[in-house]
Amino acid sequence: MTRRGRRLVLIGMALGVLGLAAALALSALRESIVFFVTPSELAAKPAEPGKRLRIGGLVEEGSVARDGIDNRFAVTDGAKSLKVTYRGVLPDLFREKQGVVAEGILDASGTFRADTVLAKHDENYMPREVVDGLKKQGVWQGQGSK
Repeated sequence: MTRRGRRLVLIGMALGVLGLAAALALSALRESIVFFVTPSELAAKPAEPGKRLRIGGLVEEGSVARDGIDNRFAVTDGAKSLKVTYRGVLPDLFREKQGVVAEGILDASGTFRADTVLAKHDENYMPREVVDGLKKQGVWQGQGSK
């Protein structure tokens, strides 16, 4: 085999090993790449009890119950809802009909036991200074700051 042939074989093998390593890394991360699952997705593809998950949706209206630091509420996506329990102080932005992401485990009874609750702010919010700056540049297309 010539020098050039050996070099091409070596480069081909190196690219093959690199491709295999990238494929293995991406397949290992596939489960953890999802930011959160909705209650409908969880109903369609149930997770085994005890598996760590992140769920997201809106806090269902009329579902919030507080007893000291023990909190119960339901997360909904409009079609399905999921009961959630959380022990701790809820974020300041937490309220009914507001976006929420909770991280924890699903127990055998189908209740999600959260150990972390993150409240999401309104995606349409923009600080007044940013709105004023965009209006000065003539690129603002929104209604105004909230």
